[in-house]
Amino acid sequence: MFKFTHLVALLLSLCSLATATAAETLPAPEGPVLLTVSDNIAVTNIGETAQFDLAMLQALGETEIVTDTIWTPGTHRFTGVLLDTLLGAVGAQGARLQATAINDYTVEIPATDATAQGPIIAYAMDGKPMSRRDKGPLWVIYPYAADPQYRTEVIYSRSIWQLDRMTVVE
Repeated sequence: MFKFTHLVALLLSLCSLATATAAETLPAPEGPVLLTVSDNIAVTNIGETAQFDLAMLQALGETEIVTDTIWTPGTHRFTGVLLDTLLGAVGAQGARLQATAINDYTVEIPATDATAQGPIIAYAMDGKPMSRRDKGPLWVIYPYAADPQYRTEVIYSRSIWQLDRMTVVE
């Protein structure tokens, strides 16, 4: 009887662990999907992809970058999720990202750009959602004003707007 009690306790522990693991998976989006991340990711929600609506991106934690850009007049406050945080949320394992816009334009971003002081996936400018006309709904924004290293043609070329999908490449 003693061994049976231990077996039941072990099974209950395993069930509890399985429930906790399932609770930590990425939920399915409830609103329109703004971003799909695929390939070389450990956390998915739709097939082998991780799909995010606006609320899911916001839930990852908001970061703001106040900067000017070469595409917009004046200084603006961009709000979004750190690229580093997004990649961590999906368990990305790769050396580079292929970031693709709604019109299929694609740029390559090294995974090393994803740092705590690096780019964000912006979903708001000056507190307002960005329309497609305003380079939205998602735009990769680097902290251009923070450091001259972010004011280069290479960095500008990685600043893709109307972003809607990312592929993690080994």
